[in-house]
Amino acid sequence: MTLLHIAPDVARALDAGAPVVALESTIITHGMPWPQNIETARTVERTVRDAGATPATIAVLEGQLHIGLTGAQLTALAQARGTAKLSRADLAACMASGGTGATTVAATMIAAARAGIDVFATGGIGGVHPGAEDTFDISADLHELAQTRVSVVSAGAKAILDLPKTLEVLETLGVPVIACGQDDFPAFWSRRSGLPAPLRMDDPATIARAHRLRAALDLPGGQLIANPIPSEAEIPLETLMPLIDRAQSDARAQGITGKALTPFLLQRIFDLTDGRSLRANIALVCNNAALAARIAAAICAT
Repeated sequence: MTLLHIAPDVARALDAGAPVVALESTIITHGMPWPQNIETARTVERTVRDAGATPATIAVLEGQLHIGLTGAQLTALAQARGTAKLSRADLAACMASGGTGATTVAATMIAAARAGIDVFATGGIGGVHPGAEDTFDISADLHELAQTRVSVVSAGAKAILDLPKTLEVLETLGVPVIACGQDDFPAFWSRRSGLPAPLRMDDPATIARAHRLRAALDLPGGQLIANPIPSEAEIPLETLMPLIDRAQSDARAQGITGKALTPFLLQRIFDLTDGRSLRANIALVCNNAALAARIAAAICAT
């Protein structure tokens, strides 16, 4: 059985020791509406190429784990209905049943590591949801960062989460949280959360050396590189917080939990911001993709 179906351009780059950046697919299926989702997917891939690396969007299509998608596959995924949202728990089950699914941060990290890809760009990681002390709603992304050796570039954690608890869990799990270009931990749509980041590194070469040294020290897990959204695209946290509170209240009233919760909250905040949150999301994902490509290039050069 062929475990991975690696796109030809991705395979050539990996064989040549050239930089490759993994990209998730839940942003296509669960994070944005059509046609913004396919437009964003294409823009992010182009951003990676323009920065000197090869993009590898990851998804399960009819039971096959693809590392890199064709244009036709991207379009079909963006228009698909009822696509599974895959994390560590259900990645293999989806493949075994011949299903189609989009990979979350955790599943993308697993696939990237298996393919030999060191760097992954996403929007924001999952984390600890408000009220987790009662619901135990904590994303598998955090544990994946603690055990899978991939450096993940994101705009921090999604602002809908309990950010102090998310940082606390990451510290407990021994995950390096590295802010790029500032001391504050970014809050997805906002540049600053008011929480200090544990570490700061301002250039891709230093981040790449840290990635290599963790492997040399045989330390498990990856790095979280927290890259703030460009200032011209951000939504200040004081503007967002009342809207996030309202969206979370709506979710509780409707009994929305589990994997359905994050997509619901993102859609509700999109509605409450008249689409401004989506424009910010696109800007931050592209910004993360460009930084990830530079880190991948630096890793290949070391």
